[in-house]
Amino acid sequence: MNIIITGASSGIGFEAVIELAASAGKHKIMALARSQEKLQKLAEIALGLNPEAEIYPVKFDIIYDDYSALQQFINTHFEGRVDVLINNAGVLINKPFTELAGDDFVEMIQSNYLGHVRAIQSLHGFMPAGSHIVNIGSMGAYQGSAKFTGLSAYSASKAALHTLTECLAQEFNELGIKVNCLALGSAQTEMLEKAFPGYESPVMAFEMGKYVADFALTGHKFFNGKILPVAGVTP
Repeated sequence: MNIIITGASSGIGFEAVIELAASAGKHKIMALARSQEKLQKLAEIALGLNPEAEIYPVKFDIIYDDYSALQQFINTHFEGRVDVLINNAGVLINKPFTELAGDDFVEMIQSNYLGHVRAIQSLHGFMPAGSHIVNIGSMGAYQGSAKFTGLSAYSASKAALHTLTECLAQEFNELGIKVNCLALGSAQTEMLEKAFPGYESPVMAFEMGKYVADFALTGHKFFNGKILPVAGVTP
């Protein structure tokens, strides 16, 4: 499969790429992030574990960069086809609602929602029937779940991504593109430490990364337009 994953330079995205790269000769993986240094480290680790891995680390900002260059890259290296798009990029602001500035909300919406909108609009034309878009949401945005002080802007931006998932599953139905969202709970990442300082998750980043990778490859056979909670504990 030809796979694109955003936010690949750290955390769950990083680990998902490692998992996908372990399958020799099965997948071509384009790993996108804003840090070339971290992407190069990712490629070195992936190739160290599996010298036959086909991984393309590409420095790219899903909010501001020109997608025409990325589209050309897909035509050249992916034969013009994308089978899986994992929208994992995102940032978190931990601040009480009364202290949030307008720019804080703008940053959350741009990073956790509008960037993914741009990616999907720019790349869905390369996706054939049977392909899969996986949006990475949050239990903080899952309806009826526990909510936490300081995460209102982050959770609201992820909720927009959840609803977009349901809408696109309907709009892309005739194209045969499946769209799902994983509302992730805690995994031991830098983002978790920022959200809950001092808390230690029973789920390691590599475990959640493996789950995301496996779901991206097979989840569309069973689900479409679903917001699936992935959490064993709260937070």
